[in-house]
Amino acid sequence: MNSQLLWVISLLAITVWLFASGRLRMDVVALLVIIAFVLSGTLTLQEATIGFSDPNVILIAALFVIGEGLVRTGVALQTGEWLMKIAGNSESKMIFWLMLTVAALGAFMSSTGVVAIFIPVVLSVAAKIGSSPARLMMPLSVAGLISGMMTLVATPPNLVVNSELQREGLEGFSFFAVTPVGITVLALGIGYMLIARYWLADSSAESSSSAAPRRRNFRDLIREYRLSGRARRLAIRTGSPLVGYRLDDLRLREKYGANVVGLERWRKFRRVMVTVTGETTFRSGDVLLIDMSAAEIDLRQFCSEQLLEPLILRGDYFSDRARDVGMAEAALVPDSELAGKSVRELGFRQRYGLSVIGIRRRNSLVESTLADTVLEVGDILLVIGDWRRIQQLQQQKRDLLLLALPAEIDEAVPAHSQAPHALFSLALMVAMMITDVIPGPIAAIIACLLMGKFRCIDMESAYKAIHWPGLILIAGMMPFALALQKTGGVALIVQGLMDIAGGRSPHIMLLCLFILCASIGLFISNTATAVLMAPIGVAAAQQMGVSPYPFTMIIAIAASAAFMTPVSSPVNTLVLGPGGYRFADFVKIGVPFTLVVMVVSVLLVPLLFPF
Repeated sequence: MNSQLLWVISLLAITVWLFASGRLRMDVVALLVIIAFVLSGTLTLQEATIGFSDPNVILIAALFVIGEGLVRTGVALQTGEWLMKIAGNSESKMIFWLMLTVAALGAFMSSTGVVAIFIPVVLSVAAKIGSSPARLMMPLSVAGLISGMMTLVATPPNLVVNSELQREGLEGFSFFAVTPVGITVLALGIGYMLIARYWLADSSAESSSSAAPRRRNFRDLIREYRLSGRARRLAIRTGSPLVGYRLDDLRLREKYGANVVGLERWRKFRRVMVTVTGETTFRSGDVLLIDMSAAEIDLRQFCSEQLLEPLILRGDYFSDRARDVGMAEAALVPDSELAGKSVRELGFRQRYGLSVIGIRRRNSLVESTLADTVLEVGDILLVIGDWRRIQQLQQQKRDLLLLALPAEIDEAVPAHSQAPHALFSLALMVAMMITDVIPGPIAAIIACLLMGKFRCIDMESAYKAIHWPGLILIAGMMPFALALQKTGGVALIVQGLMDIAGGRSPHIMLLCLFILCASIGLFISNTATAVLMAPIGVAAAQQMGVSPYPFTMIIAIAASAAFMTPVSSPVNTLVLGPGGYRFADFVKIGVPFTLVVMVVSVLLVPLLFPF
């Protein structure tokens, strides 16, 4: 063993210790690895930073953006609601359908991207069914890793071993070559997690969360401001005197006590919510969301005079519109310019794009006409309108202080109307990846640009969506494979494997490759593990005189079976925080299941890919 190889192995051991001890952030450790390789002369600057130019890193970053687009358009939330609908309040059913759904989606796109999409879904579902996030996040992570065993493009390690075969002049794997193994492991994984979830219940965390104060919601605000019975949903019929006029010109609030707080309008074969301002011009077919604050107004007469058709309103006071229509309280601060003026004088709707539907003064509700009420310092205004406009009130601290937002803000989707475009972008990306028309990273970038074009996501949200620590961790660990190759580490490992299993059954070599791959993958990313192990598998097959396909396939499977530590895969790293896990939790859950996967794959792979 030369001095350079000894240095690389020592650096790997130090990295492993830092990961396990948690003394430094994992992405910081990865950057320190790059610095150490360059300063020691083991790798050139270009070689040490090769991970940052890796196409798979670009692909993962793009998939984070696509995932955020699906969240902002409500697709992820609707998926969660679908899971809630078929699983009900059963945690067991939820785990079954969650793992099945994640594995199916992850078969055609990056497992990291799928898990990134589902994290907010799982957090929302856990809160609704009263389950600990820890008992759902681990099944999510396990299913994301298993999805890498479903198709060739499901995870970077598959593409790595496939590229190694092609580099050796051999034909690569087919698109569904690994699928039989993946389906078998998924069935075992679902059964395993239905049992292992009980090992993750944290009673102390659950008790502290149950003791935490409950966030106020729409129902609380509706009760406190006595809004029940005031909401109306009215469609503008053809020939209505409202058609073609601006809201400010119609003076509906002054004449009828009818405050238009929202507007539904048909656009491209679907109904969308439109932000209402004083300049909004009504059209035939529009549906008005109205707050009837004046109880003495005859609704039937109002509809008759204005040719309006009452429609069904589900939920109390627009609570069924919480994704699009927000509600929140804002208090007048001292020296506010709004004090001493009425809502009408201020042109509040025109100024903030929101409607005042309630005023609380010294813990009592203002009963007079809201539009003509003169505001005082300390008044709390209940406003309703677009969520984005409500959040913009945080910038108006000179006049208004936005109080705690209701719980429904978590389910707000700022681009709900663009959901069909988000699904189209996702479907196009998947189609391009399946058909291999263009490279996967380019397909993902095209999907990102389409989501931007269709306003599913804006540039600021796109950059915020990328999980930079996870990307740096992956890119920073990739140079280890190159360093081991340059210093003779790969050749040494192959020789060791031949000494152990070279004269025995190829099944023993499969077992050794899986164990070695799983061991290396304990502390470095599964992509980096595949990069390191793929040439070892091919070289071992050549020395034994057998087909390299079962050896490279076992490496791909072992790389995806990265269940044992939070740094083995970006998937694990993503759920580490939301699930509230410790390093030991992954060891406790991952080690037994990895052993199961090892036995199954060593028996099944030779049947699919004969020696």
